[in-house]
Amino acid sequence: MVLYEPNWDHHIPLPKLGPLHSRLVTAFVALICFINSYDGDFVFDDSEAIINNKDLNPDTPLSNIWKNDFWGSNLSSNSSHKSYRPLTVLTFRINYLLAGGLHPIGFHVLNVALHCVISVLMIDVFAILIGGLVHDGRGVKLSLFPKASFLAALFFAAHPVHTESVAGIVGRADLLCALFFQLSFLVYCKAFQGCDKKFSVLWIFGSILLCAVAMLCKEQGITVLGVNAAYDILMVCNLNIYELAHQLLCRRKSADIGGMMRSGLLMRLALLFLGGSFLLYARWRIMGTGPPSFTEVDNPASFAENVILRIVNYNYYYSLNAWLLLCPWWLCFDWSMGCVPLIKSATDWRIVWPLLLWCCLMGLVYQALCSQDSNKRRTLTFGLVLLVIPFLPASNLFFRVGFVIAERVLYLSSAGYCLILAYAVGYCSCHWKKHKRLLRAATLTLLCVNVARSAQRSQQWRSEQSLFTSALSVCPLNAKVHYNVGKNLADRGNQSAAVKYYREAVRLHPKYVHAMNNLGNILKERNELKEAEELLSAAVHIQPDFAAAWMNLGIVQNSLKKFDEAERSYRNAIRFRKKYPDCYYNLGRLYADLNRSIDALNAWRNATMLKPDHSLAWNNMVILLDNTGNLAQAELIGKEALKILPKDHTIMFSLANVLGKQEKYKESEGFFLNALKINPNVASCHGNLAVLYHRWGKLDLAKRHYELSLRLDPSAPGTKENYNMLKRKLEQRQRTVG
Repeated sequence: MVLYEPNWDHHIPLPKLGPLHSRLVTAFVALICFINSYDGDFVFDDSEAIINNKDLNPDTPLSNIWKNDFWGSNLSSNSSHKSYRPLTVLTFRINYLLAGGLHPIGFHVLNVALHCVISVLMIDVFAILIGGLVHDGRGVKLSLFPKASFLAALFFAAHPVHTESVAGIVGRADLLCALFFQLSFLVYCKAFQGCDKKFSVLWIFGSILLCAVAMLCKEQGITVLGVNAAYDILMVCNLNIYELAHQLLCRRKSADIGGMMRSGLLMRLALLFLGGSFLLYARWRIMGTGPPSFTEVDNPASFAENVILRIVNYNYYYSLNAWLLLCPWWLCFDWSMGCVPLIKSATDWRIVWPLLLWCCLMGLVYQALCSQDSNKRRTLTFGLVLLVIPFLPASNLFFRVGFVIAERVLYLSSAGYCLILAYAVGYCSCHWKKHKRLLRAATLTLLCVNVARSAQRSQQWRSEQSLFTSALSVCPLNAKVHYNVGKNLADRGNQSAAVKYYREAVRLHPKYVHAMNNLGNILKERNELKEAEELLSAAVHIQPDFAAAWMNLGIVQNSLKKFDEAERSYRNAIRFRKKYPDCYYNLGRLYADLNRSIDALNAWRNATMLKPDHSLAWNNMVILLDNTGNLAQAELIGKEALKILPKDHTIMFSLANVLGKQEKYKESEGFFLNALKINPNVASCHGNLAVLYHRWGKLDLAKRHYELSLRLDPSAPGTKENYNMLKRKLEQRQRTVG
């Protein structure tokens, strides 16, 4: 390997620390940035990827993680997101097993620990990219730029744009991908530890294998092969691209080309190309039915009919990503649904930002290619390589992605930015020696600001309430932000406030069917049935296969006594979602209201077959059979239900009533008492048990439970009359005894 004399590293305004101390400091900085997220909740996408993902449950076969996508849907399904990350899901499953359930603290702790490890490994990655892979006579690796690599790693450890990946548990995919990305690169570098002209094919295969592991954590892992190839060409073969281009243009024979061929570059690049091609082919085969389908609200620029507009808006998105790296103050959990309006004309002032971005990039590329300083060329080139190559899968260049901006995809790309920033600090320190104290203060201030912003942002990621409300000032035009704030408020019982945010979501995006559905539900509960019907009808008109909206429309129509329309709505819901137990339950209620008892029983039976623990469906069957005089069948159904739901006090109560009517007093008493053990404050249960004792002749016990019932609910229907009747009977018995 060629040795490079450091000429700017010692000017960097940082103390020179040993390898161990620099790693400990980097890990500490990474830790303090995100440690306050360790006891946060499951937020945003965590609900789908973790809480509702059956692949985490130990009862689910482990083989399912290799057949399903990241969200637990089968990859062959048309509705699948096609994000194949089985190793990430496996770590979630291990977290679940170790914690004995869905306890978020273990998930968060592992995320923070991974970020610390990645930040520490970045020191080695940056040291190799800046100074090359150099060893002393004993084979010990030397770091020619210890301060520069340390500073770049500190910038990486504290960058606020990483918050989504670290504080959001779903960001585990980005963390694991980055870890194996680093390991793949470091293992590739190991192939050149010996003599300059020799390399180890075994280490190269190991690097490709680690690339495959990175891909099984997140698809972005494939990009490490591009970084490895760039390192091989620019560092191992020491190619000067500017000189090579000049020689080729002047038609002069280049000594560099022949030297590279003799060094085995073509063989190594062929191995990387074949390995990458195989991994891409395997990934394509696993994807099954083709790429995922996204809607216009997910990525509006990709749906623009005019190619020029599409290109302009893609470049505007790139400039916004660059701004998040430069000034990570405006961070948002979601950038879709109108958050970034499209540029539609040349007079839109925002067109300046893509132009400014390309001017800056061209300036960096010029310096990276044409500078006489080999250190500058090398550092800036690798900074651009790390900045651009990991971002390519999110660039819309090869396929449509399902987002406008996603902070998590910048996790790896930010390493390139941090390397360029560290070089900028070193360059300024080298050329502005009179202002060294000012530069030291500015560098320290930047690090402190980033640490503070990361800590503040990770605090916002601790709960959905703080996360969603923090986005209102960043993306006030984003309908999804208002929807999520409304949903969070509704889940916490504040429906009045939720209505305001749902209405704003629908105003911002008039075809937002999920906001219409949720708003319709709240209006239904507030008995504002007419507006609820209008909203839900509009939702199913916009999206005819929206099963939940059809069911909710049926409930509203049932309440409005529009029974025929309600039945049609329920049938539509079931047509679009075959396995829909809640819809069968509501259909049964409709039939019960229409005195179609057999149809009601069949609907509720379907609900329990699809969802065996559907308590309401079981209970309604028992009550309906009781009311229609089918006591024996009601008893059988009640006992069948309790085998599945042995602690359901409502079913115990209904079954006890049935047994009491059959004069099976002892058995009925047992179910009443068991129901009261589970929920002792149910007035109707005490009242009905009192009636049982009254009939049974146990008048003192009857008196006691009547009194308990009236104490819990003084206006309980019939209880006061029964109690007065019992008192008269007890007084009569007392007089008789007297």
